[in-house]
Amino acid sequence: MSFSSKVKTELCRENPVQKKCCARAECYGVLLYCNTFSHREIRIITGSDSFAQRLPRLFKKAFGCSIEEQGEGSKHSFVMTDRAVIRQIFESYGYTPDSALQHHINLAVLEDDCCRAAFVRGAFLAGGSIMDPAKRYHLELVTDHATVSREAYSVLLEMGFAPKDISRNGHQVIYFKNSEAIEDLLTTIGAPVSAMEIMQAKVEKNMRNAVNRRVNCDSANADKVVSAAQAQLEAIRRIDRASGLGELPPRLQETALLRIANPEASLADLALLADPPVTKSCLSHRLRKLTEIAAALPREI
Repeated sequence: MSFSSKVKTELCRENPVQKKCCARAECYGVLLYCNTFSHREIRIITGSDSFAQRLPRLFKKAFGCSIEEQGEGSKHSFVMTDRAVIRQIFESYGYTPDSALQHHINLAVLEDDCCRAAFVRGAFLAGGSIMDPAKRYHLELVTDHATVSREAYSVLLEMGFAPKDISRNGHQVIYFKNSEAIEDLLTTIGAPVSAMEIMQAKVEKNMRNAVNRRVNCDSANADKVVSAAQAQLEAIRRIDRASGLGELPPRLQETALLRIANPEASLADLALLADPPVTKSCLSHRLRKLTEIAAALPREI
């Protein structure tokens, strides 16, 4: 099951159809974001089993009528063609179905906070989707009605959200890419568990990123240690070929032998191996001195 399907299942399971005003508001969101909402036909197609089970209860509570599922297939299709029932539905939202209709949102239907949340829930159930938060954060509402999309945008602003909008292939899209905004929206419309899953996914993603940064940092530091050690070994070999390590002062001779015996050791580890142990700064000074001695030798032919 996709994350989008899980969210829709939670919305339907955890938000029982109880108040008539909220049922009407949720139906409003469904109708304005469904496949067809005209004075001739209402058609709602969904792949969500939970939403398909919820629809008849919504319509019964909101309008006292039924909407039946038609046909078979991988998706559920609900169709209503009874003109008298459709007229009743249109009039409940202040529409005149027999006139030329440009859909818009009658804000009088969404006066209460609970009704606004129900409206957005219905819009998401009918025309919304959300990405798996393990991949990226993206929630969107898609409708064919430009005016509806603009007014839904304003409704979301009034609810305290700041969505973005775009026109895509003739469809009007309102979308969110901020994880906190998506979490808040899901909680508001009745899917707090899904909101928590996004929070958890974000924590896990941040932890993975932190581990990767640490690993990359450690790897880079290890590369630097190896590179520096190789340069020191090359300097020691040049001194050995030129005059022999026995000509070096005892401290430098000890340091050269330590580096030869421990070619991949860090400065801190080499400092502890010295007899007696010395500080990392002291050992670094000795190795730098060996490098300077090698650099001063005549160029080898």
